[in-house]
Amino acid sequence: MPLSWNEIKSRALAFSRTWADATDEASLAKPFWIGFFEIFGITDKRCHL
Repeated sequence: MPLSWNEIKSRALAFSRTWADATDEASLAKPFWIGFFEIFGITDKRCHL
């Protein structure tokens, strides 16, 4: 079942708070993208980075 727009907005807000103070782009790139795709309900098992 697709996520509602409100659920996506809620996940995006939580994501932005989590990553607001990220400083080491090289070491955090993969976890960042995994978290980003989770906003839309895409798990790391479905996206191969």
